Amino acid sequence: MALRIGDEAPDFTAKTTEGTIKFHDWIGNGWAILFSHPKDFTPVCTTELGYMAGLKPEFDKRNTKILGLSIDPVEDHERWAKDIEETQGHRLNYPLIGDSDLKVAKLYDMIHPNAGDSSKGRTAADNQTVRSVFVVGPDKKIKLTLTYPMSTGRNFDEVLRVLDSIQLTAKHKVATPVNWKQGNDVIILTSVPDEEAKKTFPAGWKAPRPYLRIVSQPK
Repeated sequence: MALRIGDEAPDFTAKTTEGTIKFHDWIGNGWAILFSHPKDFTPVCTTELGYMAGLKPEFDKRNTKILGLSIDPVEDHERWAKDIEETQGHRLNYPLIGDSDLKVAKLYDMIHPNAGDSSKGRTAADNQTVRSVFVVGPDKKIKLTLTYPMSTGRNFDEVLRVLDSIQLTAKHKVATPVNWKQGNDVIILTSVPDEEAKKTFPAGWKAPRPYLRIVSQPK
């Protein structure tokens, strides 16, 4: 069954390049990004893993852990990590799941349930649907899902932007408009009556339409 925003992220135990983890325990009280790859030693994924390693300090600032996954054994990941560092300039600094039995890929509905139970003999094309991103909150609920084709590198700056929005709107009764970035104006939720909004936003707001109440981003 497909996973949707608001569903609980399935828990699992898996071997990674940093030892065995139990997903929910590993997340703890923070946030997590789980992003998956169809095969080791693939070109687009090599660039993605390296970029995320460079971006990790930004996720750290947001109390967000990074967890990669690829449908190959951990031993292969460790060899691949050397290529990533040498070609992308960043050492792998977060765990990478070895999903050689396809268990996590199936659990997250990223691959057909009848795909077998081994990565042996499978190609990147066989696993092409394993190109997803999941943002998981402290409540272990899925907050974002994205799936990309193999030929298109993922935009992790966009994932960071969306994470900022999700974390902001989890604390305040606002939504973020098109192309919003940190520090830009936001929109008061339509579920908040004007009387309540006056107490929450005493400086007032701009309202080109009654349902479109624009305020400065809350601190």
